[in-house]
Amino acid sequence: MRIGKIERETKETKIFAEINLDGGGKNSIKTGIGFFDHMMNLFAVHGQFDLKIDCTGDLEVDGHHSIEDIGICLGLAVKNALGDKRGIKRYGTFYLPMDESLAFVSLDISGRPFLVIDGGEFAPMIGNFDTELVEEFFRAFSFNAGITLHAKILYGKNSHHKVEAIFKALGHALKIAVEHDEKIQGVLSTKGTL
Repeated sequence: MRIGKIERETKETKIFAEINLDGGGKNSIKTGIGFFDHMMNLFAVHGQFDLKIDCTGDLEVDGHHSIEDIGICLGLAVKNALGDKRGIKRYGTFYLPMDESLAFVSLDISGRPFLVIDGGEFAPMIGNFDTELVEEFFRAFSFNAGITLHAKILYGKNSHHKVEAIFKALGHALKIAVEHDEKIQGVLSTKGTL
Protein backbone atom coordinates (compact mmCIF):
# COMPACT_ATOMS: atom_id res chain seq x y z
CA MET A 1 0.00 0.00 0.00
CA ARG A 2 1.24 3.47 -0.94
CA ILE A 3 0.32 5.67 2.01
CA GLY A 4 1.49 9.20 2.79
CA LYS A 5 0.85 11.05 6.06
CA ILE A 6 1.53 14.63 7.05
CA GLU A 7 0.99 16.54 10.27
CA ARG A 8 1.51 20.28 10.10
CA GLU A 9 0.83 22.98 12.66
CA THR A 10 1.21 26.74 12.25
CA LYS A 11 -0.28 29.71 14.05
CA GLU A 12 -3.10 29.61 11.46
CA THR A 13 -3.88 25.90 11.01
CA LYS A 14 -3.41 22.46 12.51
CA ILE A 15 -3.73 19.72 9.90
CA PHE A 16 -3.47 15.95 9.69
CA ALA A 17 -3.64 14.50 6.18
CA GLU A 18 -3.30 10.89 5.06
CA ILE A 19 -3.82 9.40 1.62
CA ASN A 20 -3.76 5.78 0.49
CA LEU A 21 -3.28 5.78 -3.28
CA ASP A 22 -4.33 2.11 -3.40
CA GLY A 23 -7.51 2.55 -1.39
CA GLY A 24 -11.12 2.40 -2.47
CA GLY A 25 -12.48 5.89 -1.90
CA LYS A 26 -13.14 5.71 1.85
CA ASN A 27 -12.63 8.99 3.61
CA SER A 28 -12.99 11.08 6.73
CA ILE A 29 -12.81 14.78 5.93
CA LYS A 30 -13.21 17.64 8.39
CA THR A 31 -12.04 21.01 7.08
CA GLY A 32 -14.62 23.25 8.73
CA ILE A 33 -15.80 24.38 5.27
CA GLY A 34 -18.78 22.34 4.12
CA PHE A 35 -18.41 22.81 0.38
CA PHE A 36 -14.68 22.05 0.53
CA ASP A 37 -15.39 18.85 2.48
CA HIS A 38 -17.65 17.94 -0.44
CA MET A 39 -14.87 18.65 -2.97
CA MET A 40 -12.31 16.58 -1.06
CA ASN A 41 -14.85 13.75 -0.82
CA LEU A 42 -15.38 13.87 -4.59
CA PHE A 43 -11.62 13.91 -5.24
CA ALA A 44 -11.16 10.82 -3.03
CA VAL A 45 -14.12 8.84 -4.36
CA HIS A 46 -13.37 9.54 -8.03
CA GLY A 47 -9.66 8.89 -7.55
CA GLN A 48 -10.42 5.80 -5.47
CA PHE A 49 -8.10 7.09 -2.75
CA ASP A 50 -8.63 6.56 0.96
CA LEU A 51 -8.34 10.06 2.38
CA LYS A 52 -8.27 11.49 5.89
CA ILE A 53 -8.14 15.22 6.47
CA ASP A 54 -8.59 16.87 9.84
CA CYS A 55 -8.09 20.63 9.84
CA THR A 56 -8.57 23.19 12.57
CA GLY A 57 -8.05 26.60 11.03
CA ASP A 58 -8.62 30.28 11.67
CA LEU A 59 -11.99 30.32 9.92
CA GLU A 60 -12.90 33.43 11.89
CA VAL A 61 -10.53 35.17 9.44
CA ASP A 62 -11.69 33.27 6.34
CA GLY A 63 -11.03 29.95 4.61
CA HIS A 64 -7.82 30.93 2.81
CA HIS A 65 -5.28 29.57 5.29
CA SER A 66 -7.16 26.31 5.79
CA ILE A 67 -7.63 25.54 2.11
CA GLU A 68 -4.11 26.54 1.06
CA ASP A 69 -2.55 24.58 3.93
CA ILE A 70 -4.68 21.52 3.14
CA GLY A 71 -3.35 21.76 -0.43
CA ILE A 72 0.20 21.85 0.95
CA CYS A 73 -0.39 18.85 3.21
CA LEU A 74 -2.25 16.79 0.61
CA GLY A 75 0.49 17.50 -1.95
CA LEU A 76 3.20 16.40 0.48
CA ALA A 77 1.22 13.29 1.43
CA VAL A 78 0.86 12.29 -2.25
CA LYS A 79 4.58 12.90 -2.81
CA ASN A 80 5.45 10.73 0.19
CA ALA A 81 3.05 7.98 -0.86
CA LEU A 82 4.64 7.82 -4.33
CA GLY A 83 8.14 7.30 -2.95
CA ASP A 84 10.61 6.78 -5.83
CA LYS A 85 7.76 6.74 -8.42
CA ARG A 86 8.98 3.45 -9.92
CA GLY A 87 6.55 1.84 -12.33
CA ILE A 88 3.89 4.58 -12.34
CA LYS A 89 2.32 5.75 -15.58
CA ARG A 90 3.32 9.32 -14.61
CA TYR A 91 0.80 11.11 -16.87
CA GLY A 92 -2.94 11.41 -16.40
CA THR A 93 -5.57 13.30 -18.37
CA PHE A 94 -9.31 13.36 -17.86
CA TYR A 95 -12.30 15.28 -19.21
CA LEU A 96 -15.29 15.36 -16.89
CA PRO A 97 -18.82 16.51 -17.69
CA MET A 98 -21.01 17.77 -14.86
CA ASP A 99 -24.43 18.64 -16.24
CA GLU A 100 -23.87 21.77 -18.38
CA SER A 101 -20.19 22.09 -17.37
CA LEU A 102 -17.09 20.43 -18.80
CA ALA A 103 -13.73 20.35 -17.01
CA PHE A 104 -10.33 19.07 -18.06
CA VAL A 105 -7.29 18.14 -15.96
CA SER A 106 -3.97 16.91 -17.33
CA LEU A 107 -0.99 16.25 -15.08
CA ASP A 108 2.55 14.95 -15.04
CA ILE A 109 4.14 13.58 -11.89
CA SER A 110 7.42 15.04 -13.05
CA GLY A 111 9.04 16.41 -9.91
CA ARG A 112 8.87 19.81 -11.64
CA PRO A 113 5.89 21.63 -10.12
CA PHE A 114 3.92 23.97 -12.32
CA LEU A 115 0.30 25.08 -12.49
CA VAL A 116 -1.76 26.41 -15.36
CA ILE A 117 -5.40 26.88 -14.39
CA ASP A 118 -8.28 28.54 -16.18
CA GLY A 119 -11.46 28.29 -14.16
CA GLY A 120 -13.29 31.11 -15.84
CA GLU A 121 -15.73 33.09 -13.73
CA PHE A 122 -17.44 31.78 -10.62
CA ALA A 123 -20.00 33.18 -8.24
CA PRO A 124 -17.96 34.76 -5.41
CA MET A 125 -19.14 32.21 -2.82
CA ILE A 126 -20.57 28.69 -2.86
CA GLY A 127 -21.97 28.19 0.62
CA ASN A 128 -19.14 29.27 2.93
CA PHE A 129 -16.49 28.56 0.28
CA ASP A 130 -14.69 31.46 -1.41
CA THR A 131 -14.29 30.39 -5.06
CA GLU A 132 -11.00 32.30 -5.41
CA LEU A 133 -9.55 29.50 -3.30
CA VAL A 134 -9.95 26.89 -6.05
CA GLU A 135 -6.75 28.19 -7.65
CA GLU A 136 -5.01 28.53 -4.26
CA PHE A 137 -5.70 24.87 -3.47
CA PHE A 138 -4.57 23.63 -6.90
CA ARG A 139 -1.35 25.68 -6.67
CA ALA A 140 -0.48 24.49 -3.16
CA PHE A 141 -1.28 20.89 -4.07
CA SER A 142 0.67 20.79 -7.34
CA PHE A 143 3.75 22.59 -6.02
CA ASN A 144 4.02 20.41 -2.92
CA ALA A 145 3.32 17.16 -4.75
CA GLY A 146 5.88 18.01 -7.45
CA ILE A 147 3.28 17.80 -10.19
CA THR A 148 2.91 19.76 -13.42
CA LEU A 149 -0.84 20.36 -13.50
CA HIS A 150 -3.05 21.92 -16.15
CA ALA A 151 -6.71 22.45 -15.29
CA LYS A 152 -9.42 24.14 -17.29
CA ILE A 153 -13.16 24.54 -17.11
CA LEU A 154 -14.04 24.60 -20.77
CA TYR A 155 -17.56 25.88 -20.19
CA GLY A 156 -20.46 25.89 -17.77
CA LYS A 157 -22.94 28.18 -16.06
CA ASN A 158 -23.47 26.84 -12.55
CA SER A 159 -20.50 27.57 -10.26
CA HIS A 160 -21.15 24.51 -8.08
CA HIS A 161 -21.09 22.26 -11.17
CA LYS A 162 -17.93 23.86 -12.55
CA VAL A 163 -15.95 23.53 -9.32
CA GLU A 164 -17.25 20.00 -8.74
CA ALA A 165 -16.23 18.97 -12.24
CA ILE A 166 -12.65 20.18 -11.85
CA PHE A 167 -12.16 18.40 -8.50
CA LYS A 168 -13.61 15.15 -9.87
CA ALA A 169 -11.37 15.47 -12.94
CA LEU A 170 -8.34 15.93 -10.65
CA GLY A 171 -9.19 12.69 -8.87
CA HIS A 172 -9.54 10.76 -12.12
CA ALA A 173 -6.37 12.21 -13.69
CA LEU A 174 -4.28 11.48 -10.60
CA LYS A 175 -5.69 7.94 -10.42
CA ILE A 176 -4.49 7.31 -13.99
CA ALA A 177 -1.05 8.82 -13.35
CA VAL A 178 -0.29 6.83 -10.18
CA GLU A 179 -1.30 3.47 -11.67
CA HIS A 180 1.43 0.87 -11.91
CA ASP A 181 2.36 -0.44 -15.34
CA GLU A 182 4.32 -3.71 -15.36
CA LYS A 183 6.01 -2.70 -18.61
CA ILE A 184 7.66 0.31 -16.97
CA GLN A 185 11.02 -0.66 -15.55
CA GLY A 186 12.18 1.98 -13.09
CA VAL A 187 10.68 5.38 -13.84
CA LEU A 188 9.13 6.62 -17.07
CA SER A 189 11.90 9.08 -17.93
CA THR A 190 14.91 9.07 -20.24
CA LYS A 191 16.81 10.78 -17.39
CA GLY A 192 16.22 7.80 -15.14
CA THR A 193 14.72 9.92 -12.38
CA LEU A 194 11.60 11.92 -11.67
